[in-house]
Amino acid sequence: MKKNVFFAFRSDPMCFVHVLLNSLDLDKKGMGGKIILEGEAVKLVPEMMKPEHFLNQLYSKVKEKNLIIGACKACSSKLEVRDIIEAEGIPLIGDMMGHPAMSDYIEQGYQIVTF
Repeated sequence: MKKNVFFAFRSDPMCFVHVLLNSLDLDKKGMGGKIILEGEAVKLVPEMMKPEHFLNQLYSKVKEKNLIIGACKACSSKLEVRDIIEAEGIPLIGDMMGHPAMSDYIEQGYQIVTF
């Protein structure tokens, strides 16, 4: 069965809810469902951490299942959420000038899905 990884770039919570839902669904069905936070999506972490945020429960489930591979090191720094992401325990990743390379995951047999 193929492994899937979501590269989430958008900071729109109504888009990101689908990343979280599909990640949990794919994981449940043994199809991967890992997530990499890229671009503006890194700005969602401080929002989703808040108990009153509508994505908090889904975000917590995804974190509990270790489905988040990491967040872009360069974007987290540029968008000033690096410290929050590190404190949240999400690894900062990116060997391609600070950004995670899709080729690394393709080589590992992942199918890339972008949001």
